[in-house]
Amino acid sequence: MQDALFLLFALVTLVGAVLVVANPFSRDPVASAMFLVVTFIGLSGLFVLLGAFFLAAIQILVYAGAVMVLFLFVLMLLNLREEQRRKYSLVKGFLGTLLVGLLASFLIGTIFGAPALTVPGPAPMNAGAGPLGKMLFLHYLLPFEVVSILLLVAIIGVVILSKKDIR
Repeated sequence: MQDALFLLFALVTLVGAVLVVANPFSRDPVASAMFLVVTFIGLSGLFVLLGAFFLAAIQILVYAGAVMVLFLFVLMLLNLREEQRRKYSLVKGFLGTLLVGLLASFLIGTIFGAPALTVPGPAPMNAGAGPLGKMLFLHYLLPFEVVSILLLVAIIGVVILSKKDIR
């Protein structure tokens, strides 16, 4: 039964993630945000299967609740229309591709060039949020801050991508 639930939640997560980026049904950004909520729900199901009930609850409350409400407010305040498309120049496309290539080469170099890290043992599952918080802020502070900056960049990206050309 656990294997079947894992496959179900993994399929929901992967299909939701693909539909966030490549949605064949609608070009509406609100629909993509709703598929992101589906992805978060699938992830919380995977956390439940791992026995991390606190992380599953936080996944639903924080990400599917607060962060997605923030994204939806940003999208709705920008008053986007499905028919509007921005005109992209060749220079912007080249610079974007160059930056993505630099980021990919940096990540690959970091992954293969970094020495082996010692990972601390898992926190006890029945101890509550205290050991998880200590582990998060003592051993994983940098990834935690990177995720917060990634969320900020995503919000700024939504505003920039949906900005209307004034001519």
